Amino acid sequence: MFVRNCDVTSRSNSLRDLGMTSDLNPAVSLSEFSYKKGTEIYGEKEPAEYVYQVKTGAVRSYKLLSDGRRQIGAFHLAGDIFGLENGGSHRFTAEAIVDTTVRLIRRQTLELVADSDPVVANNLLSMTTNNLQHAEDHMLLLGRKTSLERVAAFVLEMDKRLTGAGVIALPMSRRDIADYLGLTLETVSRALSRLHELGIIAFLGNTQRQIVLSDRQKLATIDLRD
Repeated sequence: MFVRNCDVTSRSNSLRDLGMTSDLNPAVSLSEFSYKKGTEIYGEKEPAEYVYQVKTGAVRSYKLLSDGRRQIGAFHLAGDIFGLENGGSHRFTAEAIVDTTVRLIRRQTLELVADSDPVVANNLLSMTTNNLQHAEDHMLLLGRKTSLERVAAFVLEMDKRLTGAGVIALPMSRRDIADYLGLTLETVSRALSRLHELGIIAFLGNTQRQIVLSDRQKLATIDLRD
């Protein structure tokens, strides 16, 4: 089995733990691996032999463009499933943003289960549809006119996915956010500062990775056309 260097947890979990169905063959198991911050989980164009789920931590999927820039396509957070490809190889590189634990199952095994279980097959279809929807939403996000619109949309996305006790605890850096939104680091910082000045968000801690959304409605309806 080809897996990046990482810490192996010597236990397996039923496919039920993948969050795909509540009643699957318990004989089908998942492996569990831990990756240090910045460790590559799989590389672009490597064989897509496994499907992954984030147990703890966070993962970024990205491409390196011909001019050397990095374009992040998605952030995978706790509970998210990633690495499910239409073809036989990965289209992006996946890397741990922070110390991260993932579960994985052989793609071939998952496909065999899906062939005999319509619930699993339906869930795989739903996952594929959700991935396509995210790709479309991201494309529309990159097409927005203003940088402030992009950053506002990003904060709203993280609000839906990360908010706990009213605080958005971002695992990713501003550089990650910039590479996700197709902006420069400085532009992202200015946009976040502007949202703070407008009273829409507040920061907690020295790193400013903990964001309090003070005015969700104003953020959602903000109109910042040039």
